[in-house]
Amino acid sequence: MATDDERLYPFLQATGTTPATLRASAGDPGFLVGILDYVMSDEATLMACAEALDTKPERIAAAWRRLGPPDFDAGEA
Repeated sequence: MATDDERLYPFLQATGTTPATLRASAGDPGFLVGILDYVMSDEATLMACAEALDTKPERIAAAWRRLGPPDFDAGEA
């Protein structure tokens, strides 16, 4: 996203992140999960990300599921 202005600026606007914050947070696992959330929220962004990373979108989705919070289990109290 950082090299694609058409995707970067909407991300910054949607998240309230600045370029400086983006650079400073690049190594924070929680921030990276947030980026995956953003990527997964839009199919076109997911596909562009997969293409830029030369990977399948399914691999990005698997990472998102693995790194995100566990699924809510209605049976647990």
